[in-house]
Amino acid sequence: MFHPRPCGCKGQRSCLVCEKDYGAETNHSSWVTEKDKECSYVYCPLCELAWPGWMTDSWKVHPLHQGDSVKFPGIKVILDFISEEEEKFLLTQIDEIPWDSSQSGRRKQNYGPKCNFKKRRVRTETFVGYPAYTKFIQDRFNTVDILCGFQTVEQCSLDYPAERGASIDPHIDDCWIWGERIPTLSLLIDSTLTLRKYRGPKTKYNLIDMRDYPLIVRKNGTVKEEREIETELSELHINKISTTNTLTNLQDTNSSKNDDPLLRNIEESVIRVPMPHRSLVILYGPVRYEWEHGILREDIPSRRVCITYRELTPTYLKYGQKAEIGEQILKASKNFWDH
Repeated sequence: MFHPRPCGCKGQRSCLVCEKDYGAETNHSSWVTEKDKECSYVYCPLCELAWPGWMTDSWKVHPLHQGDSVKFPGIKVILDFISEEEEKFLLTQIDEIPWDSSQSGRRKQNYGPKCNFKKRRVRTETFVGYPAYTKFIQDRFNTVDILCGFQTVEQCSLDYPAERGASIDPHIDDCWIWGERIPTLSLLIDSTLTLRKYRGPKTKYNLIDMRDYPLIVRKNGTVKEEREIETELSELHINKISTTNTLTNLQDTNSSKNDDPLLRNIEESVIRVPMPHRSLVILYGPVRYEWEHGILREDIPSRRVCITYRELTPTYLKYGQKAEIGEQILKASKNFWDH
């Protein structure tokens, strides 16, 4: 069953509908084994450390954690990013717009340029901005230090219906045009993001493009100034060599042995990140580029809705080689329309 199906699934993706009606083989949980569950870690949003465990509500015992904690940079969880009233408002407005079918039981509403990641082409003519009811979310990004300078160029609402067995397979968001920071606002229920260290080729997910632009966030979690990013990008373009934040180091990180036994252990483990409803979860740095993230079917007990945002890579910003295309996208991204 590799051809597209009426439910929206195609290839190896499947949902409960096509598994029942078309005999599609289910592999939604094959990437997490029982052994993985026995040696997994749960990230705590309060102390920002990862602790041994599988059930993600275990972070609520903070500060009474058990076991040895490990630093896990690249994740920021902001609890109660929106209020209950704002959540109700968003859900009402979102459901007034038709949903499109997506893979693995999901539905989507996508606002952004049309991208062909395989052919590396982008079309901007159909991108006219975002529904006005979401503007307050983007405005609130300005209050988050790690989102300093974040310019939304894609906004994707995803609906996870439990009755369809909705999930999302482990992946890394494409690195050719989508930038480093990926914020996601969770609605309706508490859920969990499951991560595993990526061990595949750097040609996948266009990870190889990291050679052409610097990271936005420093190792200490602060955001670089525009002048610093511009300088690093210029050096990369002129010298055609890797810097400390590019693919070469990613390869070294994935292939080298870590001297710290705890860090070495966590790289072989599954990491569970809680996504409480009304929270904003931000991926950046090593988690953005070195770890695949997905959502297991078992972590969707009832309907979940989320809104994910993306920014451009430095290559498409005003000081980059593809600034002209980026300018068109950024211009459209300033529009908010009444649905």
